[in-house]
This record gives sequence, C-alpha cells and structure tokens, in this order.
Amino acid sequence: MAAIDAVVAGALPGADRLLWRGRFWGGTEQSIIGYRTIEQPRPRGASVSWFLIGLARQQRHLSLYVNAVDDGRYLSQAYAERLGRVRGGSASLSFASSDALDLDVLAEMVRHAGRIAYGTGPAG
Repeated sequence: MAAIDAVVAGALPGADRLLWRGRFWGGTEQSIIGYRTIEQPRPRGASVSWFLIGLARQQRHLSLYVNAVDDGRYLSQAYAERLGRVRGGSASLSFASSDALDLDVLAEMVRHAGRIAYGTGPAG
C-alpha cells in the first residue's frame, strides 16, 4: 500500500490527502485514503465533496478508485489492460499488491486524472 501511495502522491504533487471513513457501496464500512478533493455530481440532489483517486485495503485485495472520465469512459477502464493483473469495475480497480501493477502506467493514469479534474492549474 505504501508503494502505491508514493506513486499516487508523486503523480499529484501538492494534492490534499484525506482519510474517508464511513458506510459506502452497499453499506459496507470503509476506510479510504482520498487524494485531491473534487465536487462529484450526483444524479439526484446536490454535488458532494469526494476524492479524485482513492486507495483502500480490503479483506483480500487492494482497491483503487478513479473518479475521472475521459471521452465517456472511466480511466480505470481505459487503463486496466495496461496496468497489470487487475480486476476492473466502472471506476475501480482491484489487485493483490503493488507487485501486480505496472507502477509507471499507474502514475500515467493518475496524472491523466489530475489533468481532467484540474487542467494544468495547481493541485486542489
């Protein structure tokens, strides 16, 4: 987890890093390290503060959440094949450890997410 944290933090220089705790997705308790705060539009109701990239330890794997879309496709889907041994969802990737990932491709994806969310301006 530390290796992935280092890659994400390095690819988003100056980004805030917050710990999100609570009941998410299907009512499960989660602790997620969130990088860069964004305003996430909701289908019903007001937008909410959320994270651009999230990293969580699950019972049997690690999860990386990527809340960025380019050309109508979540970046997690666009990069999944190049990242290594991952299982992808809409905006998430699951993997056993950092050894399963191509860390250079991970950094590329995170920088891409940062450009989508913030352009070339300062980190949020």
